[in-house]
Amino acid sequence: MANRKKQLYGFNNLTKTLSFNIYDICYTHTEEEQKKYTEYIDEQFNSERLTNILENVTEIIGASVLNIAKQDYEPQGASVTLLISEDEVPEDSIDPSCNKGIILPKDIVGHLDKSHVTVHTYPETHPRIGVSSFRVDIDVSTCGKISPLKSLEYLIDSFDSDIINVDYRVRGFTRDLRGKKCFIDHNISSIQDFIPRRLESQYQMIDVNVYQENIFHTKMLLKNFILDEYLFDVDAADLAEKQKNKVIKEIKKEMQEIFYSKNM
Repeated sequence: MANRKKQLYGFNNLTKTLSFNIYDICYTHTEEEQKKYTEYIDEQFNSERLTNILENVTEIIGASVLNIAKQDYEPQGASVTLLISEDEVPEDSIDPSCNKGIILPKDIVGHLDKSHVTVHTYPETHPRIGVSSFRVDIDVSTCGKISPLKSLEYLIDSFDSDIINVDYRVRGFTRDLRGKKCFIDHNISSIQDFIPRRLESQYQMIDVNVYQENIFHTKMLLKNFILDEYLFDVDAADLAEKQKNKVIKEIKKEMQEIFYSKNM
């Protein structure tokens, strides 16, 4: 017998949060290469482009943008925050502090701070280490019926994702028509259930889930290793065999340490 959709009473108060840590790895042997890589990352993932990505995320999950705050930092990095709502809101409700010019009706304005999309970038280098990294932290937090899980595929595709840590959790409760509390309104056994097959085949994945607490965690490590994709301003064909093996070893070591969260 097919599962019947549970009918809820009033507004759905469940808060669903999807959090990403996405890492891009690059071999930068000299300080000059590190500087160029950081400048490249800052240009490629400035606040303007990140805003565009988050606006697309908002559209994918079926929400509406209320407010946008963005900032590029010196010497590096950027942040963007979007305040979003589940439904399209009436244009006659205007708040001058909201740059979209629209707010929710007063009877549900209390739910506004639970729906947001944020991104922060962290380029990282060290003068004694031959590998640079670029980390992107993304949070998609919604309340109501909309689900941040719909944005999984798009977000993975939006960055050069070598290592990905994904967390999903559901908090709060809502009630059904009889008044019984409901702590989750959809079936989920793993974040992997929502990752397309084409991406599943590209990554080694490990799950750490706490089902009774509605906490789900998936770690992803890119399987295919193509050296040229990890080099900056140099081609693999130009490296001597001994140097090439050294570079491969250092890059893979960096990736393994990030994936397993420990020094090796």
